[in-house]
Amino acid sequence: MVRSSLLRRSFLQSLAAGVPLRLGSETLPPVRALTRGPKFHWFSYYDKLQFDPSGRYVLAMEVDFEHRSPRPGDEIRLGMIDLGDRDRWTELGRSRAWNWQQGAMLQWLPGSKTEVIWNDRDKDEFVSRVLDVKTGRSRTLPGPVYALSPDGRWAVAPDFRRLNDTRPGYGYAGLPDPNEKVPAPENAGIWRMDLRTGARNLILSFHDATRIPYTQGDWTGAKHWFNHLLVSPGGGRFIFLHRWRGPREGRGFATRMFTCNRDGKELHVLDPYGKTSHFIWRDAKHVLAWAWHPSQGEKFYLYEDRTANVNATGPDVMTVNGHCSYLPGNRWILNDTYPDKERLQHPYLYDTRTGRRVPLGHFLSPPEYSGEWRCDLHPRSSPDGRLVTIDSPHGGDGRQIYLIDISGVVG
Repeated sequence: MVRSSLLRRSFLQSLAAGVPLRLGSETLPPVRALTRGPKFHWFSYYDKLQFDPSGRYVLAMEVDFEHRSPRPGDEIRLGMIDLGDRDRWTELGRSRAWNWQQGAMLQWLPGSKTEVIWNDRDKDEFVSRVLDVKTGRSRTLPGPVYALSPDGRWAVAPDFRRLNDTRPGYGYAGLPDPNEKVPAPENAGIWRMDLRTGARNLILSFHDATRIPYTQGDWTGAKHWFNHLLVSPGGGRFIFLHRWRGPREGRGFATRMFTCNRDGKELHVLDPYGKTSHFIWRDAKHVLAWAWHPSQGEKFYLYEDRTANVNATGPDVMTVNGHCSYLPGNRWILNDTYPDKERLQHPYLYDTRTGRRVPLGHFLSPPEYSGEWRCDLHPRSSPDGRLVTIDSPHGGDGRQIYLIDISGVVG
């Protein structure tokens, strides 16, 4: 704990100065706070576009409480931070459809320089709002979004009502699951929505997924759900995790990683072994994921879509689960860790050419940040790959957003 206290004090000093921090033999890149208390700020997931295409504007969410689950009436504020104007905050809107791990799915609309999108609740429906931050024009779409196509023309989304029941921290409060007692409904699953017209249809049901046999065990009596969708570069296919909990899983759950076409067809089980976690598309044919495989156990693996080809990535360097993504060009992997025994979280870069791991910091996460309302770092990069943002409570004023300048590392 002495080391933790020293690290925390050193980081607070470096944040104020915005200069590189030296700890022992390590020289860590400059870090500074983009947001401050008394309100709490975060962005959430690592696979969403937080930076606008120019790299100047950074999206964020704001709330006035922590350490409890969201209630139906809890509303968050959504805003934009201007890195070119002393981190000035501009409020963009509000939402009553959010959670601690992924917020309201706030993100820049791909292909647009000025439009953002987020989820909200409108009476008895989850919807999404699109706002042009320059003109102020807004529109409402008849369903929520999770993952957007690279051209910004369509999106896919799971059943957030069911997620709130099966995986607290990932669904939205306020609307009960009408299929709560149904193990694998045929009338719910993954919806695809046209982001221009709002046309929306169910492309894959829970029942559809269960028709593909699970080859590694028995899911008799299990309840099924979908989570973690992500569209491939080019938009030809998308990933989703099929999860379930039954007598064999107890309080836990099992997982299969699927890929499929944009219409929900040509399903392929990319990882059948039951333990897929965080993942990212490297390109249109390859997926990096933390998973278990018979070859080397729990590691990060690079999977080739629609094949059985799989190889461990950085098995002796990226040794624990984290939120992985690629910087532009795919040479560098941006990753992090969960809190270690000293409650420190460690963002880092992994150089796929040299096998070198470069630390970006060691951030203290107080013990009250655990379970559903934990504060994962979820590192995100700017479009040019020279800046990284994280969510962290290490500064002493609750969860806030911090900026790490990695230009000295990546060149």
